Amino acid sequence: MDGAFDVLARIRAGRGTPRAQGELCEMCAEPIADEHQHVVNVEDRQLMCVCRGCYLLFTDTAAELRYRAVPDRYLAFPDFAMDRRQWEALQIPVGLAFFFSNSSLGRTVAFYPGPAGATESELDLRAWDEVRTVDPRVDSPAADTEALLVRVPEDRDGAPQAYLLPIDACYEFVGRLRMLWRGFDGGQEVRDYLEEFFGLLDARARAVGRA
Repeated sequence: MDGAFDVLARIRAGRGTPRAQGELCEMCAEPIADEHQHVVNVEDRQLMCVCRGCYLLFTDTAAELRYRAVPDRYLAFPDFAMDRRQWEALQIPVGLAFFFSNSSLGRTVAFYPGPAGATESELDLRAWDEVRTVDPRVDSPAADTEALLVRVPEDRDGAPQAYLLPIDACYEFVGRLRMLWRGFDGGQEVRDYLEEFFGLLDARARAVGRA
């Protein structure tokens, strides 16, 4: 069975090439547009391009399904209760990562970007549980289909930012970073893209405060 990184590698590799004319739904073979929806094959850890009809078959989050529709919600978590000590305890070497619950593995996994693409972090689960206790919003993402994207500003006084995104948006984001990456720290194009991306996130995401 493929691991979470295998899924990410396949999606990342495909993002940089144009879509073929007349792309078909991977379930029913109906033609689909360039802008379409996705489902996750939970058992095989595969993201699938599907038509609207097939997508709607797998939107029941309470059902025990092999496939899960990827939601289209974007949330921002202002006043995210994570400090730099907690971030450093996660042992992620850069200030950006996304986290999601992998139901096949039965645990949370984390990826961070770099010059070779996305790297899976050996997540310190005790440190992660501490963050969950302080801010339960980290458990908001649906398993396999949504992720928590966390950005830690370079400014030591800046507070970490957290967003809930669809998992396919995270894959696309990381793939774009890989294509733009130059040198050790990514270069100016990466920095410009990050500012653009998070600006769009702030405009699109609905803010959800702590209970």
